[in-house]
Amino acid sequence: MGVRLYLGALNLANFNHVHFVGIGGIGLSAIARLFLLEGKKVTGSDCSPDSPVVEELKKHGAKIYRGHQAKQVSAGTELVIYSLAIKQDNPELLTARKRDLPIISYPQALGLISADKFTIAVAGTHGKTTTTAMLAKIFRVAKLDPTVIVGSLLAGEKTNLIVGRSQYFIVEACEYRRSFLNLSPRILVITNIDNDHLDYYKDLTEIKRAFAELVAKVPPDGWLICCVKDERLQPAIKAARCRVVDYEQVKTPGLKLLVPGQHNLANARAALAVAGEVGVSSAVAAKALEQFRGTWRRFELIGRHRSGALIYDDYAHHPTEILATLTGARELFPRRRLIVVFQPHLYTRTKLLLNDFAKSFPAADEIIVLPIYAAREKRDPTISGKVLTKALVAAGAPAKYLNDFNLAKKYLDQKLKRGDVLLTLGAGDVFVLAKGLSYNARQ
Repeated sequence: MGVRLYLGALNLANFNHVHFVGIGGIGLSAIARLFLLEGKKVTGSDCSPDSPVVEELKKHGAKIYRGHQAKQVSAGTELVIYSLAIKQDNPELLTARKRDLPIISYPQALGLISADKFTIAVAGTHGKTTTTAMLAKIFRVAKLDPTVIVGSLLAGEKTNLIVGRSQYFIVEACEYRRSFLNLSPRILVITNIDNDHLDYYKDLTEIKRAFAELVAKVPPDGWLICCVKDERLQPAIKAARCRVVDYEQVKTPGLKLLVPGQHNLANARAALAVAGEVGVSSAVAAKALEQFRGTWRRFELIGRHRSGALIYDDYAHHPTEILATLTGARELFPRRRLIVVFQPHLYTRTKLLLNDFAKSFPAADEIIVLPIYAAREKRDPTISGKVLTKALVAAGAPAKYLNDFNLAKKYLDQKLKRGDVLLTLGAGDVFVLAKGLSYNARQ
């Protein structure tokens, strides 16, 4: 029986035992946590069962298996939800199909949650996690009691989920495989549109088309919050049936953010625009933003090296994100030596955006490139960390390649000095290196 046969009448409240395939995913884990809080039995599987996200789920009662096996879909399972990173021939999905169990993807589950809520969706190639978290902070300070699912862990809370009692549902809207089209936004924020996920989208034109489809879903009494003059957003803006609000017109006199960079100021403007549309005063919203400490892996201070050097970590993995993050770091530390460790993410992204990557590190005094983190992809022998390093050097960047974490740690232990700033970058597991270098890593 196919998934689509279930979606029309599927009510998540009717299921007591839910199994999650790929439960460690930052989005899927939030829904698992939500179900645990509702008293449901949660089981799941993941290839990285020792991650901070998975450990938190275990503490709250989830039974999680390492790897994927058919027997892990136990006899009492009533519903299976899977990550988009999971292949369709996964043994747990095959078993669920044989048993005729309802099977839905994470975006479909998110869409079911969204349908009955006043949904505020934050889309965009860059900045959506931070903007979503900023909105969460504003709405909570304003006592609007939202439910929030964010694509990271909120600073100081170690959670990617906030459960509220109001109708407000604030959620990241991911463009990968058009996932965000499952949502039903009343307010839609688009931070920007850029070339990414080119293992799925053919080109930037197709990406723009997907965003336009999402905008068309916003009802006439809803809002699109965006930068109106952004040329890449024009097809999406033309698709709008709702009111369009230009967040660039939001005034931020005297606003002092704890998170650095002009990109975060733009994120704050978008969050302030949303706040204004739902009736939160600018004073309350600004106060909340000035208390905002960021999220896990977004220019996160990990600790200090034994030399005294500061160690930061950031999820940036796209050339535009890297450039913005390093520009913000340089604004914060204008005179300090900035050493960057970059772990490329995906063969396709590294290969297709190679020239852009080569131009993304001008603020760095030294760049260490690690092997590509393959994630869901098979090895491509035509692209590698070495190839990227050569491109960086050819562009005049001070880059060197080290082929594993151990070599990088030994090198940096000798290299780092008091006054330096080390920044690890990437969407893989490079944060493990950052923690390993820090004698007082924040847990």
